[in-house]
Amino acid sequence: MKKTFIIAKWEYIEKIRTKTFIISMFVTPAILLLFTLAPTWFTRNEEESTKAYGIIDTSGIYFNHLRDNLEKIRLKDDQPKYIIINLFNKNDKLNELKKSADFDVLRNRLQGYLLILNGGTDKIKINFRSKGSGSFDDLGKLEEVFNKVKNKIQLQNAGVDTYIINSVSKYVAIDPIKIDENGKESKADFLTLFFSSFIFIMLLMMMILSTGGMLVRSLLEEKSNRLIEILVSSCSKKELLAGKIIALSGLGFTQILIWCILGLVTARTALVPMEAFDNVLPMLGFFILGYVFYVSIFVGIGSIVSTDQEAQQLTSYISIILIMPTIFSVSAIQNPGSTLIKILSYIPFTSASIMMLRLKLETIPPGEILSVVLIMLVSIYLTITFSSKLFKIGILSYGKRPAVKELIRWIREK
Repeated sequence: MKKTFIIAKWEYIEKIRTKTFIISMFVTPAILLLFTLAPTWFTRNEEESTKAYGIIDTSGIYFNHLRDNLEKIRLKDDQPKYIIINLFNKNDKLNELKKSADFDVLRNRLQGYLLILNGGTDKIKINFRSKGSGSFDDLGKLEEVFNKVKNKIQLQNAGVDTYIINSVSKYVAIDPIKIDENGKESKADFLTLFFSSFIFIMLLMMMILSTGGMLVRSLLEEKSNRLIEILVSSCSKKELLAGKIIALSGLGFTQILIWCILGLVTARTALVPMEAFDNVLPMLGFFILGYVFYVSIFVGIGSIVSTDQEAQQLTSYISIILIMPTIFSVSAIQNPGSTLIKILSYIPFTSASIMMLRLKLETIPPGEILSVVLIMLVSIYLTITFSSKLFKIGILSYGKRPAVKELIRWIREK
């Protein structure tokens, strides 16, 4: 046991001093924050300016109402968000109006314009013409205001009382509230919850690939310069394996600790909202389980490869599996309780990532959480058992990588 801790200490100190580990310690979370929460923050805090939009209303019904409603919308500095310009002239043909309006858009005199065709209230076709696809926020606002105006005109034509029209035209926002079995309520900002859980998934993936790749390269180097033979001669293979797993787990826990500190610091600066840390303890639990599970796999892989090319080929397969939860993340946020997401929660290769995502998006019964934890613990035990058998034989094997049949024979050996 003493030799195990000596090996673990040596491995830990050697790995933690490498430039790769130090850089990934701080650069990885910085990159994730930059590409996930930062765009949302900048979008919310960007300086907006007044935009000019034109309208070609061939019916002559909607323009005045649209202009009055849109120009009431204000920016933070109380300036109008939109300036609406009438581009319709009954003396000009439609093609001439479109050509003139297109010219203004291409010369940046207008951000874009609405083309209202066919007239009347029963059959309407509207195009938004601009140099690009247009701002989602502006398009949504234009669409919302137009439908409000259209409905109001239809109700007025039907003789409905003005008070009733104003009452039914009021927009009521739905405020999502997340509840649990203890009666606790929390505001469910799904965009924030999704990105905060997505960061955990990406951190897990990057940490597994970086530290796992570090282990594989270390084993390759020790095998190539025959250092592994010296190590095995001074300790048992079991002690060597245990020492490497403890060292690698220590590296992972060091990263988790530093990232937690960085997370608390960013929360105090309001860059990351406090809602991002809801359910952080069970998420950390699944984070650790997922990390240990994949580390055990990397130990087995590192012991059977003899070249960098073989190592890259096998680790690329693991990378594909690690990316899978990000593929299903959109489906999870739309319906976190779907059958597919629940099935993925019980598959060891995706359990950790999917559960971290679900813990942010819904209240999961304690029994289900316990079942997934037990499956992960059993999977970790089996993986370490199989990897140890591969390690005992493969660590001193050189030359061609063993075939699948040979690996199965190694695993079956006592």
